[in-house]
Amino acid sequence: MTSPTDQELLAAHLRGDPSAFRALVERHHAELYRFVMRFTGSGAAAEDVVQDAFVQVHVAGASFDASRRLKPWLFTIAANKARDYLRGRGRRKEVSLDAAVDGSDDSDSQRFFALMADDGPTPLENAAESEKAALVRQTIAGMPPALREVLILSYFHKTPYKDMAEILGIPLGTVKSRLHSAVGCFGKLFAAEQNPEGAKDV
Repeated sequence: MTSPTDQELLAAHLRGDPSAFRALVERHHAELYRFVMRFTGSGAAAEDVVQDAFVQVHVAGASFDASRRLKPWLFTIAANKARDYLRGRGRRKEVSLDAAVDGSDDSDSQRFFALMADDGPTPLENAAESEKAALVRQTIAGMPPALREVLILSYFHKTPYKDMAEILGIPLGTVKSRLHSAVGCFGKLFAAEQNPEGAKDV
């Protein structure tokens, strides 16, 4: 039997079916969590942001245009809330991405970095799987938020340009030019992270 679409699950939720909303959460929670964690660099923030995003979907679901796809809307909400977090945070302590997800010291526990692992063979992903993983995370964290989010959506989540335009609220052409800038920014920052002494001489 074919699984219901996101739009069908939302419609069932609006009709009062509690299992429909649970199914939506189970379907999208993990990917949203990874997106927000990559964007904010904080496991605690990701959990809060994703929870808030689903609360908004629960409350405002009736306002969703059922002719559209639900996933870009979910990412739009999560991205907006992640930006709010980044604007509002001070120098508060972040959760280490090398820490265990469950907070334990057990060496067998899943690490936050494992959740950030990539599935494709792009240069960024290959680097993230190597000994340069910490530099990759540090480089991405040092990028301007507007470039960071488009890079994460494209390289880590394989989001189509059209969906990125909807999620980020920018024209399609801007997505392409911003992604080009993001890749260039990553390259320069990553090179500087690899050779900080050399970067001082540039």
